[in-house]
Amino acid sequence: MIIRAGYTISFQCPAATPLLLQLNVHPSRESDLVSPDAVRSTPSLAMETYLDLFGNRVTRVEAPGGLVTFSNEFAIRDSGLPEETPLDAPLAPVRTLPSDVLVFLLPSRYCDSDNLADFAWSRFGGKGGGTKLVQAICDFVHHRIRFDYLAANPRRTASGALREGVGVCRDFAHLAVALCRCMNVPARYCAGYLGDIGVPPDPAPMDFSAWFEAFLNGRWHSFDARHNAPRIGRIVMARGRDAADVAIATAFGQAPLQRFEVTTYEEAAAA
Repeated sequence: MIIRAGYTISFQCPAATPLLLQLNVHPSRESDLVSPDAVRSTPSLAMETYLDLFGNRVTRVEAPGGLVTFSNEFAIRDSGLPEETPLDAPLAPVRTLPSDVLVFLLPSRYCDSDNLADFAWSRFGGKGGGTKLVQAICDFVHHRIRFDYLAANPRRTASGALREGVGVCRDFAHLAVALCRCMNVPARYCAGYLGDIGVPPDPAPMDFSAWFEAFLNGRWHSFDARHNAPRIGRIVMARGRDAADVAIATAFGQAPLQRFEVTTYEEAAAA
């Protein structure tokens, strides 16, 4: 399967403003690209890239005063199969986990697992193997939070999402990640593309998506508490502790958003 994806994002800057952008496909998917994945700007600007502490590709650029637009369109190869659900098995003891996953057991800015530990253990203690435990957490979050774009709050934490019972995809992911960490399951936040492939089309405007990965049976597996079902064609852009690590744009100054469009579709199906 070939998936075509891209975006057009514009900012109105009152003055020259340094930006950090995380708009590229994650390096782990670069070998699947069948056309270039390049951030383009209007007006044309000098850019440089680097890999951050989590292995995400970050673009550094200084936007001039006025309207600046970043855009991209690329094609990527995908298996066309739904995501794998790992076999259920006992959780690995923390003492046996690889050192590089331990950071994903700790509280972070939006995944305040330290505030949720008592609740998590009372709700999910004794759920059995790792997959059953993570799925029980996804089921709970899926039913606990009502999806509502108008209720988006960039300052809402996982405990806030639990308390308020409303949010967007990042809130589903934050709460699920925090609850997994409470139960000693390493979990990391993911952002990227998720088109309506193999599911009924969503009439709402497309957006980037948030989900999470849990470390089970010795490797990372994708879970999505918002949709709560294996999906086809997920394209990861960035991974981190929570949304603060994977922001699509970080401005060191004022940069109000003026335009935001995201597209993702199966190329053959569109043809």
